[in-house]
Amino acid sequence: MTEPNPYAVPQEPLSPEMERLWAIAIHAFGIVLEFFAPLLGYLFLKDRGPFIRHHVTESLNFGISMLLLYAVLAISIIGWFLFWVPPIIWTVFRIIAAYKASLGEFYRYPVSIRFIKN
Repeated sequence: MTEPNPYAVPQEPLSPEMERLWAIAIHAFGIVLEFFAPLLGYLFLKDRGPFIRHHVTESLNFGISMLLLYAVLAISIIGWFLFWVPPIIWTVFRIIAAYKASLGEFYRYPVSIRFIKN
């Protein structure tokens, strides 16, 4: 059994406004940095509140799903003609997710595989 780190500083929970702001930022930065922004958000913000945990988890699951879609398209001959589809999908859904986060709603991506549970 491992002992807790005595030097670890517990992180303060974020205010609801800051949770909403970070959720919007993670979804928006995910448009440009498809996988890396949600991964960093998950690593650094997941324990700061339930709202931000939900949004970074959903965003990371969506990013992993889009990477898998690209891998499937890359190994298929016909898929090479469809390489333009995933950027449209992730841009549209990330804009919708950022908008829902700005309203304070818990949004779930409809085309995402749930690799990481909330």
